[in-house]
Amino acid sequence: MLAEVRTWLDQRTSRAEDWDIGTLLRAKRGQRVSVVLPARNESATVGAIVAAIRTALREAVPLVDEIIVIDSRSTDDTARVAAEAGAAVFHQDQVRADLPLGSGKGEALWKSLFVATGDIIVFVDADLIGFSPSYVTGLLGPLLTDPAVAYVKACYDRPLTGSEGPALDGGRVTELVARPLLNQYWPRLAGFVQPLSGEYAGRGDVLRQVPFMSHYGVELALLIDLLEQVGLDALAQVDLGLREHTHQSTADLGVMAAQIQHTARIRLARSGRLAGDGAASTELVQYTRGATGRYRPLPRDTAISERPPAASLQPQLV
Repeated sequence: MLAEVRTWLDQRTSRAEDWDIGTLLRAKRGQRVSVVLPARNESATVGAIVAAIRTALREAVPLVDEIIVIDSRSTDDTARVAAEAGAAVFHQDQVRADLPLGSGKGEALWKSLFVATGDIIVFVDADLIGFSPSYVTGLLGPLLTDPAVAYVKACYDRPLTGSEGPALDGGRVTELVARPLLNQYWPRLAGFVQPLSGEYAGRGDVLRQVPFMSHYGVELALLIDLLEQVGLDALAQVDLGLREHTHQSTADLGVMAAQIQHTARIRLARSGRLAGDGAASTELVQYTRGATGRYRPLPRDTAISERPPAASLQPQLV
């Protein structure tokens, strides 16, 4: 590990319990805080998360100014459940409807930049089990108390549901794909314990200056682009302890891994470290057994796209 990264790890890593409500309220000094949850078919969990944030951080204390759910084409009651719990709900395709449609988690996050009014924006996944408001306060701590910090990433233990192994068994795509890529090509980011975590926060003006990848490339791209945009010392991470969420199938994790690899190739090509244009096949062929018992190929599309920095777009015409 680079000496710079070891120093960063010591100086820019904190714990959620390091940041008490009183300290955060005093440090807020008129800054607005938005909490954003991108959600697609998360009616089972989104309501409890929104209610917990509303009760603890809006009604009990005036720390969070708005809670936004970006409904990413849900086919269940996600929008209704979120609204009843106290969130302002925006349907992904209705935000900047003047632009061509996009898809995926990164699209929902990017669209939130056009409706969130906070000086600081906190992103929280909507599928968390056992959510704690300390996730939000932990991420806010470095941003509210240190103006030099522009972006904060969560880290935590990720147990596999039902697993009797070590708590760190979760995060398989991180360990098998994202971490090796970062250590090989962006070693200054090797200090991030959970580079693909879905909980992070940043200053709104900074987030609007970087592009957003679609789908599961968004987290890796943000780290790489923000490192270039603001430098390592402006990045931080907060230990949230334990994070439980619904797990994806191994086949779906394969798609996620492919999208992360595409993201890395695009960034390597953009920086001149990859010959050619960095293009690669976006078809991932997986296999399943058919009715006859023979293996059957199952091609899946892993194509991703990129939205430009939000600040680069003209206001929507009405």
